[in-house]
Amino acid sequence: MGTKNPFRFTPLIIAVSIVTGIVIGTFYARNDSGSKLSGIINGSTNKLSTLLRIVDDQYVDSVDMTDLIEKAMPQILGELDPHSIYIPAKDLEAVNSELEGSFSGIGIQFSIQQDTIHVNSVIPGGPSEKVGLMAGDRIVAVNDSAFVGKKVTNETAMKNLKGPKGTEVKLGIKRRTEKEIISFTIVRGDIPQHTVDAAYMIDDKFGYIQISKFGRTTHIELLSAIASLKHNNCQGVIIDLRGNTGGYMEAAIRMVNEFLSEGKLIVYTQGRKYARDDKYANGTGSCQTLPMVVLIDELSASASEIFAGAIQDNDRGTIVGRRSFGKGLVQQPIEFNDGSAIRLTIANYYTPAGRSIQKPYENGKDANYELDWYTRYEHGEFFSEDSIKMNENLRFKTSLGRVVYGGGGIMPDVFVPQDTIGITSYLRTVINHGYTYQFTFQYTDKNREKLAEFEDTESLVKHLTSQNLLMQFIRYADEKEVKRRNILINKSYRLLERNLYGYVVRNMLGEEAYIEYFNQTDNTVLKALEILEKGEALPKPPAEEIVIEPLPDEGTEKTTAQADTREEVPALRLYAHSLVG
Repeated sequence: MGTKNPFRFTPLIIAVSIVTGIVIGTFYARNDSGSKLSGIINGSTNKLSTLLRIVDDQYVDSVDMTDLIEKAMPQILGELDPHSIYIPAKDLEAVNSELEGSFSGIGIQFSIQQDTIHVNSVIPGGPSEKVGLMAGDRIVAVNDSAFVGKKVTNETAMKNLKGPKGTEVKLGIKRRTEKEIISFTIVRGDIPQHTVDAAYMIDDKFGYIQISKFGRTTHIELLSAIASLKHNNCQGVIIDLRGNTGGYMEAAIRMVNEFLSEGKLIVYTQGRKYARDDKYANGTGSCQTLPMVVLIDELSASASEIFAGAIQDNDRGTIVGRRSFGKGLVQQPIEFNDGSAIRLTIANYYTPAGRSIQKPYENGKDANYELDWYTRYEHGEFFSEDSIKMNENLRFKTSLGRVVYGGGGIMPDVFVPQDTIGITSYLRTVINHGYTYQFTFQYTDKNREKLAEFEDTESLVKHLTSQNLLMQFIRYADEKEVKRRNILINKSYRLLERNLYGYVVRNMLGEEAYIEYFNQTDNTVLKALEILEKGEALPKPPAEEIVIEPLPDEGTEKTTAQADTREEVPALRLYAHSLVG
């Protein structure tokens, strides 16, 4: 039997120790005398930072301390909670740009197919549009060097196309209508990052707004969207936060403020080192009486849950969909001198009713936490409200006395199950392998001139229907060695067709048209619209329980309508009492 190596955990122990020293801010304690060193080692405050110096000075092999720290930082933060994270310097700009509202680049949306960058669309007013780049162009060279093949990845593409504002990049473009490579020199500029993906009138009376994240500019984008809808006589609105994983808490607070009257509590935060901080609506909101429905699902998290929780607890609107993610922790960004950063959890946030919606987790054990959505799926939560077991010890009440729960996300007021009609193994295969996306991109590219004749979704879809697009796709899938299974194809016919049409609509008419097209058959959106049409967006007080009491002269103990009906009940008088949680 082999002998166990007693030092096999030494690198990890060293790494954890090093980073702990860094996090507490005691770097590189320098001491010369042996007696002084012994004293420092025995002191708990400087012990870890001293270990760092000892390893650097005396370890048997040379150690790349920078590399060791980079590897250890995620591990030490991973021992805290699932949302405290380390962001290396090389990733920080990309992470921040998602929420900051803009980044510096050339202004295109692209995809990588067959080891080549394909331009899906050109951002209006951006640097690429100004020099003449077009949707359908292929980038085959960057700064006079070929840029095709296995080296072309999302990471390398972004590295080459993004860059400081005012810098130049030279692109070699292959255009379908041209025989020769065309060269463009593009001066990088600020490219806006929109977080409101769609804002349109869903019918003559009601509007729809989809928000993808809560960034620096989201509140301004929301105000613009609301103004546009009101211009069209909007009498109620659907706010779609499905798939919105959050962002800046302040953005969520400003946005909720638009819908609440003065003095209403929006959210409060509290932590070990942070005193309770309450945020109230200031009464300047532009939509304080506009009927509203908020859509959420299992991917709605953080700032999305702050928004939904404030609306629900104040009984300001109806929450529709499925139970949200359950993130009730607040992170503080802290940057280091080398350009890296951490996001450290510093507080919990609480909805106006006083509930934390943070789902349970174990410090340093986030595998189950990250797979919670799959556990929910396995337990049938996506399909049946009855499968959801809320913690009865975490019952709270809204301003009207409706019961809500903490400890695991926002439970919607109206549950809408995931629609599984038409989903088959054939459908999952072609979607998961990206074949529907690839086919529609190629189809759009080949027929772009003809497709450009159609200026709205209805006429474009009508044209696609006449082209028997689904049969073309089935032949394409055959070539990709996806076995044709007619029974499954027939079951998934409508979903396959809508998936294909939707991608072409997005390629030609943009993201909002794509969202509007799919919303036409989205059960959650249709339920929200039904609630608005019935005038039921504002929640009502909970139903009253009928309590039955004996007449005064009978002296019988008070009982309720839930009493065992096998017992003989004396002459009764009815009283109405509110339900007690």
